Amino acid sequence: MTSAASVAADRVLQLEPWHPSLGEFIAATFATWFTATLCGDWIAGAAVLVLWFVWRLLQPKEGPPVLGMALAFQWTQVTLGMFYMGVVGRELPTMRVPQYRTMILLGLGCVLSLGVGLFAGARLLGRRTRPAAGQLPISMKSLLIAYAASLVLQGAVTEVAWEIPELTQAILAIGFVHLALLFVIIRRLVRPVFNWHWIAALMINELLLGFTGFFAGFRDPLILAGIVLIEVFDARKLRHWISLTVVVVAGSLMAVMWMGIRGEYRSEFYTDLVGKSRQARLDRIAELSSTWLSSENWMMAHDMDRLIDRMWTIYYPAVALGRVPSALPHTHGQFISEAVTHVLSPRIFYPTKAALQSDSDNVRKYTGLFVAGSEQNTSIAFGYAIESYIDFGVPWMFAPVFVFGLVMGLAYEGLSRLLRIQELRVGIVALIFWLILYLFERSWVKTLGLAGTLIVYLGVPTFIIDKYVRRRFADRIWSALDSDRRTDYNVEFTAG
Repeated sequence: MTSAASVAADRVLQLEPWHPSLGEFIAATFATWFTATLCGDWIAGAAVLVLWFVWRLLQPKEGPPVLGMALAFQWTQVTLGMFYMGVVGRELPTMRVPQYRTMILLGLGCVLSLGVGLFAGARLLGRRTRPAAGQLPISMKSLLIAYAASLVLQGAVTEVAWEIPELTQAILAIGFVHLALLFVIIRRLVRPVFNWHWIAALMINELLLGFTGFFAGFRDPLILAGIVLIEVFDARKLRHWISLTVVVVAGSLMAVMWMGIRGEYRSEFYTDLVGKSRQARLDRIAELSSTWLSSENWMMAHDMDRLIDRMWTIYYPAVALGRVPSALPHTHGQFISEAVTHVLSPRIFYPTKAALQSDSDNVRKYTGLFVAGSEQNTSIAFGYAIESYIDFGVPWMFAPVFVFGLVMGLAYEGLSRLLRIQELRVGIVALIFWLILYLFERSWVKTLGLAGTLIVYLGVPTFIIDKYVRRRFADRIWSALDSDRRTDYNVEFTAG
């Protein structure tokens, strides 16, 4: 149970007011000049300026800088190949597309528009400090049991979800619960003592489980661990540097190795491995990994090139950019209107609603390239940025991005205010808005659909749990409040 000492007044996940100093401006200017000189490209310098601005704009008063990190990840997807070329000197296939530099600029514009929209939305509700419990009244042992149960049930939940089309989204949302539990557990493990051995055990377990699926399931757990570490990072502590370095190095190595083995692994997945146990799949991954680690250096370098080019999600948008409007006209809002209509027609109320069109179909149409699609059980991502360009062109393509950011900023601040238990609030808000915002390559319909799914099917149940716990343990919350603040919140807390 939570002791009275652990109950405290805290702030909601408001964004910090930004008052940049002269020193910050000088440092940002120097970083811009240095990066542009190092890469031999002024766009690289401009990209650093965008990253600095968005990161500083989205700093929270409480919890991890999840909004800034999500947009930093999008920024990476927009610029990575450019920096790779500038530092390593290895050209990537994307650079053979004439419009790739223009697409980088449009991508940076979208990241900037989204960041400004998030900031504006979060600030619209104004500011207010609220008292709340620090931790859930649940022991670490109970959390670990719930986490283990969520892992066991995850596969069964996924299978059931596709059997009930009307409830597919709601049931699939349950699959994210294990990530929320993982996030809360790791946050407890870093306070007040940094229990690195337990964190390492959890990450090893997630890596092993992630490698046994069809997709790279190890990515999200590693990133969530990184978010927690950044939240508590203290540059004066060696243990923090070591832990953060291990997460970054392990994630990078796993990603490169996955690129090297995934082709052969996936070719066997639906023929030889899908019906076998997780242990059998893990054994096959171990064999392929051992072979990859013993391969020659040039092959590893080739896999690194492939990973960078895969993460640098500019190729297909740049090809489409060269064909719209010269070969195909702008659609005047078709992508965004269809996405909004789809989201506002949930299948639970519209069971005959048509299935989502594969992203690969749009890539084929607007690039003229016959990419892999549903026939190969895959989908090639197109991304909301190029869809906005196809819809409206420049400059109006940035308007829906800003509006989406505005709505998400309002949702971020609103959910933060509704959830009053600090541990519950930070965990679920960080998870929801990371998953919604971190992918640059996700289409509008999937972005809006995921946002609605997570906010409704994770946010609403969490609010109910938060309200129940506050009502059940109101005496503990009340006893921790300062006497001069009790009057202001008397009605609120006695009413639960």
